Amino acid sequence: MRRIDGGSSFERDYGYSRAVVQGGFVFVAGTTGYDYATMTMPAEAGAQAEACWRTIAGVLEQAGASLDQVVRATYFITDRADAEAVLAVCGRVMRDTRPAATLVVVAGLLRPEMKVEIEVTAALPSA
Repeated sequence: MRRIDGGSSFERDYGYSRAVVQGGFVFVAGTTGYDYATMTMPAEAGAQAEACWRTIAGVLEQAGASLDQVVRATYFITDRADAEAVLAVCGRVMRDTRPAATLVVVAGLLRPEMKVEIEVTAALPSA
């Protein structure tokens, strides 16, 4: 098993890894829209989804995979009114990959500014 650090203080503070590589898969933890270098987050849900995908793409690259290998995705949003904006971003990013995906509307995420969280699993490319 290999753990991948995404650069978030949350990982260290809350005891988890941004991703874990195991058995031919990369399991990426729920990722919110923070820019982890500055710990800032856009206010708009679509922009948060864009930021989530940037972080996820970087983590997958560290693991030796890419967004093209995503086989499962779960999208969590806190307001159903944001669904179209978030799904438009996810649709653009995942248009060719088309993983098995689920959108869940939740009562809230860890912090009030968090409107979107995305969790994925990717298959490592065959050697």
